[in-house]
Amino acid sequence: MSANPFETLGVEPRFDLDIKALEERHRTLSGTLHPDRYTGKPATERRMALDQAIAVNTAWRALRDPVKRAESLLTMQGVKVGETAEPQAPPALLMEMMDVHEELAEARQQKDLDQLGALRDRMQSHERSALQRLTTGFSEAGADHDKLTALLPLLGELRYLHRFFEQLDAIEDQLLS
Repeated sequence: MSANPFETLGVEPRFDLDIKALEERHRTLSGTLHPDRYTGKPATERRMALDQAIAVNTAWRALRDPVKRAESLLTMQGVKVGETAEPQAPPALLMEMMDVHEELAEARQQKDLDQLGALRDRMQSHERSALQRLTTGFSEAGADHDKLTALLPLLGELRYLHRFFEQLDAIEDQLLS
């Protein structure tokens, strides 16, 4: 199987994937490659099916995550990705994230689930905006390397947002347990 997640799942390489259709494609391929179907088969055939199942699961995880999906698309077009290869985040975004993290810490300290919910709502709106801008950016860029490279700050913004949600989830889990 290919290391290209789009190719592995047999879907068009694009950012605005239909996640429900992608999930169905993953489920179909996973069912076809399930180990129970290879009971009694030669060891090499079982191993090959297992390797393919692993590749399908890896591709599914990559494509359902918008950060990894964007990274895959950019990498396929020769754009270097990764936090060390990308431009520094704009100061306005850094300030906004610092403010949000202060609010998050305050809500955690006060054990204020309502404030955490309001933060989640606000940042989900921010995330939807970033995803829409990335979708438009990929659509307009095509294979233009310069236009694709110009999407890197948006990718960085999405990374900041995802880290925020990871922290928020951990705090909510802690407060609810």
